Amino acid sequence: MARSMWRGAIQFGLVTIPVRLYLATESRGISFNMLHESCLSRIQMKVYCPHHDEVIARGDTVKGYEYAKDHYVVITDEDLANVPLKTVRAIEIEKFVPAIPRDDEPTRFVKQAYYVEPEGIGKKAYALLRAVLAEQGLAAVCKVVIKDREVLAALNPHGSAMVLETLHWPDEIRAVDELDLPGEEIEVKPAERAMAAQLIAAMTGAFDPSEYRDEYRAALEEVIAAKVDGREIVEPEAPAAGGQLVDLMAMLEASVSAARASKASRAAEEAAEFADETAGGRGAGAVRAAQRTRGATRAAAAAAEEETPARRVARRKSA
Repeated sequence: MARSMWRGAIQFGLVTIPVRLYLATESRGISFNMLHESCLSRIQMKVYCPHHDEVIARGDTVKGYEYAKDHYVVITDEDLANVPLKTVRAIEIEKFVPAIPRDDEPTRFVKQAYYVEPEGIGKKAYALLRAVLAEQGLAAVCKVVIKDREVLAALNPHGSAMVLETLHWPDEIRAVDELDLPGEEIEVKPAERAMAAQLIAAMTGAFDPSEYRDEYRAALEEVIAAKVDGREIVEPEAPAAGGQLVDLMAMLEASVSAARASKASRAAEEAAEFADETAGGRGAGAVRAAQRTRGATRAAAAAAEEETPARRVARRKSA
């Protein structure tokens, strides 16, 4: 069982639900150790005290707040636990707001996500709050103190659980004023807009997280394995040097064709897999259907690879 990193209660009105928080995500990146180049021994990061001119143990350190230049006050864990604020031990719900659809999730400024688990005595109230939020399409806006900071958060139903998502405060989100963004001086032609809309439509579909993987981590693991085995590392081909303007309409048209062919190919592959699964129970007819579907898959793949006139124009323009 995962270890809870916070324990307190959800409070709204006069209702109190004792809960624990568990991290809902984990980092799966590859980490490295720092080695001495000459002997490949792992180096140690020492904690050094300049006043005593000596290395000290981490256990001999305390938290300090600099209230004036070179003047500190020591803050203990007990001090932090006794901060006179309700949200130190409570998820204080401020209001209920319409939940943001899950399809729009990437547009939110979410910091971290936590699973919320009820204590035994609070299970009924937890289930009731979760059910009402789900039925009415609501999220609870709340505040809570986590890791010595009060944070703004949203409490959302998530299947049989509830998820607390910490959010950035408004003043933590940088403005875009300093960015060099295109404005009204950029002319977008109606034909370009229509073609772009077709490309977006061809690439639109339901979000399925299982379709994605951390390809950089996988590639990095391969590089590490190659170095361990003493194998040569094959460098990827560098992208072609750009710098010249291309025919935007031609590029859009070629992209639409490729996207439609790719979408048709994926659909045909899925249909072929389904036909294979059911062929055993439906006889020769199902087998023939599976064969026809595979033929459609190959045709779609060929269409995706075919160089259309628009692609030839785009290639000449970018050459």
